[in-house]
Amino acid sequence: MNQDSWPKSTTSIAPQLYKDSLAFWLLRMHGFSVSPSTISKGTDLMFSGENELEEARSLSRKLLEKIIAMGNKDQRTVPFPSFLSVIKHELRFPWMARLDHLEHRMWMEEKDSTALWMGKASFHRLSSLHNDKLKQLAVQNYEFRQMIYKSELEELTRWSKSWGLSDMGFGREKTAYCYFAISASTSLPQDSETRLMVAKSAVVITVADDFYDMEGSLDDLEKITEAVRRWDAKGLSGHSKTIFDALDNLVNELARKHIRQRGTDITDNLRNIWIETFASWFTEAKWSRSGFIPAAEEYLETGMTSIASHTIVLPASCFLNPSIPTHQLNPAQYESITKSLMVISRLLNDIQSYEKERKQGKTNFVTLHLKENPEADIEDSVAYVREILDKKKKELLEHALMDGFNDFSKSCRHLHLSCAKVFQMFFDSSNRYDSNTEMLEDIQKAIYIPVEVAAPKPPKPLPLPSPSTKRYQTVTSYHIDQRFKNRNIGLAPRSVVSRPIFGTSENEVKFENQVKGIKFENQASGMLCPSWKRIEV
Repeated sequence: MNQDSWPKSTTSIAPQLYKDSLAFWLLRMHGFSVSPSTISKGTDLMFSGENELEEARSLSRKLLEKIIAMGNKDQRTVPFPSFLSVIKHELRFPWMARLDHLEHRMWMEEKDSTALWMGKASFHRLSSLHNDKLKQLAVQNYEFRQMIYKSELEELTRWSKSWGLSDMGFGREKTAYCYFAISASTSLPQDSETRLMVAKSAVVITVADDFYDMEGSLDDLEKITEAVRRWDAKGLSGHSKTIFDALDNLVNELARKHIRQRGTDITDNLRNIWIETFASWFTEAKWSRSGFIPAAEEYLETGMTSIASHTIVLPASCFLNPSIPTHQLNPAQYESITKSLMVISRLLNDIQSYEKERKQGKTNFVTLHLKENPEADIEDSVAYVREILDKKKKELLEHALMDGFNDFSKSCRHLHLSCAKVFQMFFDSSNRYDSNTEMLEDIQKAIYIPVEVAAPKPPKPLPLPSPSTKRYQTVTSYHIDQRFKNRNIGLAPRSVVSRPIFGTSENEVKFENQVKGIKFENQASGMLCPSWKRIEV
């Protein structure tokens, strides 16, 4: 808001870009209206129509790719050992595909994580003392979360086994995947009940979806769909009854919690969402078994329901603070942010699954678009779907971060965003959810393996004068932090600090105390950082 009063200098373009980028990111993430025409680098948080950010993103990517090429040829152009790996990570994994928990771990384990940014003439870092303390706290926090997550996953595994969902004999057993996705995508370790209800819902969805896709006969599927519509298990047996009983237990558990916490009964609302979801699975099963090919729009209307992201997010939102209004659990009254999430989840899945599903004779939005556009090839159809995805992701991002688009609380909107990031992570470059191996390392790092951070190196002692010669040293003769050696640090005039202070042990103690009193002040912002205005002893 006060940018006009900030000092401007042609020699400080790089630090100004860094400052502006960070300010833009923080303000936009916290719901402030910030114009990209004045602050233009936080391109991960781009809304629809922000062409300046599109251009900035394209330029930034080209520059980073150029740095990678130069660094691969000449390591002397690389400012710190893992610099190239950091850039490759930024280029390889879009922000929407990163889960907060694992991102925190990556930066803790980064070999040179004290490095914040490379300016034109100076390397900006946190001080060793502050960085070591921050890293120690971060590691303790991460491992505290791991302790909680491990306990909750054990509880979820017991629940899944007790209801027979983990040993159905067909399909995917994804209990750990489901829990990992929700725990690693949120920032804080509280809300245990919310995490578990989301994970339980995802387990039921995975098992039921596989039953409709590969195991149940059309008669079996019709019976369970009708049983869910009536909410009555009469006539069910085998896998159908197992799925229904687990679903009924889950819905009743959530409804009881809501009555206890909020005082209102949402049983019918929860049932209606699941009825809609089971009906969409049955519709797709009938299409597949009969060979019917729907229009792309008809398919998407059903597919955005069958992916069941809303079936996970909306019931969980009832337990956030503040919770969503009960009427927004009605399928006819879904908010635009929920509909965007549903479309994003479906299209991300379809881009990575169209080859497998085409061989299985199943419908998919990519292949349907190709069928309706005979002049196009498969790459054209994928590009078309990616355009829709890009538009919907920008729309969801704006609706999640900014007020005024819906009646949802910020916590509910952010849960929608977290769910979108989970689907992006699962289907960013392959179908990781269907893989039995791709997710295992991430799950281990998120929940079980301790953070691997090297012990901080003790600071090097300051050199003392030779006892044979009585030399008088000045503060400016010593590198207060060896990492700034040979850097162009603008110290105060020599007269301020050039008085003799060595020669006796008493003076050496005095020097140590004086160094502790050094203040580093940033000329532009007054913040503590290594962009020096003066040193006061």
